[in-house]
Amino acid sequence: MAAPKAHVSDRKKARVKFIADKLKSKTVMIVSVKGLPSAQFQDIKKKLRGKAHINVVKKNLLNFAIEHAGNKEIKALEEYNGDATALLFSDHDAFEISGILASNKSPAKAKAGDIAPADVEVKAGPTSLLPGPDISALSAVGLAPKVEDGKISVMQDKVIVKEGDTITEAHASIMAKLDIIPFEVGIDPIAAFMDGKIYADIKIDKEGFMEDMLAKFGRVMPFAVEIGYVCPETLDFVLGKAGMEGKAIEELIGKDKVEETKEEAPVEESNEEAVAEKAPEEGVPSDTQTGTSEAKVEEAKEEAVAEKESEGDTQEVKEERSVEEVEGKKEETNTEEAKVEESAEAASE
Repeated sequence: MAAPKAHVSDRKKARVKFIADKLKSKTVMIVSVKGLPSAQFQDIKKKLRGKAHINVVKKNLLNFAIEHAGNKEIKALEEYNGDATALLFSDHDAFEISGILASNKSPAKAKAGDIAPADVEVKAGPTSLLPGPDISALSAVGLAPKVEDGKISVMQDKVIVKEGDTITEAHASIMAKLDIIPFEVGIDPIAAFMDGKIYADIKIDKEGFMEDMLAKFGRVMPFAVEIGYVCPETLDFVLGKAGMEGKAIEELIGKDKVEETKEEAPVEESNEEAVAEKAPEEGVPSDTQTGTSEAKVEEAKEEAVAEKESEGDTQEVKEERSVEEVEGKKEETNTEEAKVEESAEAASE
C-alpha cells in the first residue's frame, strides 16, 4: 500500500513558486542576518529597494525550491543554506550588491559567546572608571590598573581577546565599560549564484580596499614621475621635477663660466705685468710708451744697417790687403830670380 502524500497548503505552494521564479534572477545570494536587530534589518531592506529583494526563508523550503528550480548549477547553494540566513534576489551584479551591504553596517557591542573578528586590544592610558571593584575586574582580564588623579589608568597595552577566540562574560563587561565596540552588524553575503557560477566569501571591505589602493598609489606615483609618465595625477609633479632639473643645469653652466673666467684672468694679468715691466720706471703714459718703442725700433734698424755697411767696408779693406800681399810676394820672387841669374853669369865668367 502506497504511503499517503503529505498535504501541502496552497500558501506554501505559492511561496515555493515565488522563490523558484526569483531563482532565475541575475544574482541569487544567501546572506547572514545573525545578531541583526529587526529595526536595522528593515532599514537595510528599504535602502535596497529597487535594487534587491530580501526574503527570510526556512531552510527546508529554500532547499525544496532549489531542487525544483530546474537549474543544476544553482543546487550548489544548498550547502551554504544554514541558520539565521535569508535569500536575496537582484538583477544587479553580485559584487555591487555586496558593496551596498558593506556600506550599511552599524557598530555593535560584544556579547558573551561572540567570536572576536579581530584582536581586541586595550591601550594604555586613563579611563573614566572610579577606583573600586573595577580594579579587580580589569586585573581579571590581564590588564594592569593603577589609580591616578582619582581615576583608574591602564599602565600598558594589552590584547585581552585574540582573533577567533570566544568572548567571555568578563571580557564583554570590560569592553562595555571601556567603550570598546569590536563588532559591526549588518547583512553579510555568504555565497552568490551569478552567470552560472557560485561565488563564496564575497564580502567587500571598502575601507581596507581604499587603504590598499592608497598604499599602492603612493608606491606607484614616484615611479610614474621618475619615468615622465604624464596624466592628470602626475602632471604637476612632472612639471615640478622638470623645473628643478632645469635650474640644476643652469647652475652647472654658471659654474663652468665662472671657472673659465678665472682661468683667463691670470693670462691677462701676466700680459699686463709683462707690459708694465717693459715700461719706464718713471711711469710714462701709454701713448708716450708706444712712441718710444717705435723710436727704439727705428734706431735698432739704423744700427743694423750701419753694422752691415761697416762689415762691407772691412771686407773691401781685407781684399785690398790680400792683393798687395800677393804683389809683394811676386816682386820678392822676381828679385830672387834676378839674383840667381846674376850668380850664374858670374860663375860662367
